[in-house]
Amino acid sequence: MATARVQGLTVGYEVIGEAGRPWVLTPGGRDSKDTPGLRETARALAERGNRVLIWDRPNTGESDVCFTGESESAMQADTLAALLRHLGLGPAVIAAGSGGSRVSLLAAARHPDVASALAVWWISGGVYGLLSVGMHYCGESVRAAWEGGMEAVADLPSWSEVLARNPGNRARFLAQDPAAFIATMERWLAVYCPSAAEPVPGLTAGRARELDLPALVFRSGTADIHHRRETSEELARLLPGARLVEPPWGDAEWPERQAARASGEAPGLFVRWPLLAPLLHDWAESVLPAFKEA
Repeated sequence: MATARVQGLTVGYEVIGEAGRPWVLTPGGRDSKDTPGLRETARALAERGNRVLIWDRPNTGESDVCFTGESESAMQADTLAALLRHLGLGPAVIAAGSGGSRVSLLAAARHPDVASALAVWWISGGVYGLLSVGMHYCGESVRAAWEGGMEAVADLPSWSEVLARNPGNRARFLAQDPAAFIATMERWLAVYCPSAAEPVPGLTAGRARELDLPALVFRSGTADIHHRRETSEELARLLPGARLVEPPWGDAEWPERQAARASGEAPGLFVRWPLLAPLLHDWAESVLPAFKEA
């Protein structure tokens, strides 16, 4: 796999497709670009004449860990913008779900030069959804650092993939001062406190209204407590160029996946994402000028 050095970090990435309109796909959670479904979605877009970047955000996959920035999502958004510039792929159609949608929205807002259009789904929201997500990402690391120092943090299962895929990350963990690390995690955690002023953590309503680019927002289902329907609808109302559409999996995807996980037969988080490819491609072709290679 390829790596690039941007923002002082080594970032793992892959570009699928030889030519065509540039896209970037970002997974959610702290999942890597190798999660089943993501690369398949990129290939489906590439088969339609696009060039698609998939990447490991800092703190995921084979990329370096990083504990700077006002929030983890903002740090990752800045890294994405730097990576797109480094690879000469901007402006790109930026598309993602869940935590990746947050990164994508912030990348487009903070770095408008790298985004030609925006497509998002599974937007985290609601009091329970945001607080539980914040605790999942930051809470256990705070407790581990408080009780056992950075060795205890590095031993958490939630960080196991970035240590296995990038062995140098253990030294990066251990180099952190526990008190400073706790302060960073608590700063990042505070971003998830629900606020009427921020429909998406880190993105104010006013900033969303300034995101004047074509946007496709897939409506969340009613059964998904972490990605609330009303959050997707509110975001679509705020984005001036947004089109709100139903996802191809309807309202069944989230409970089906939760049931499969409980039975021990869980599919990858993104296994249905390839269903989005024709919708994404057709939408981009309808709202953007015909792409011409530079």
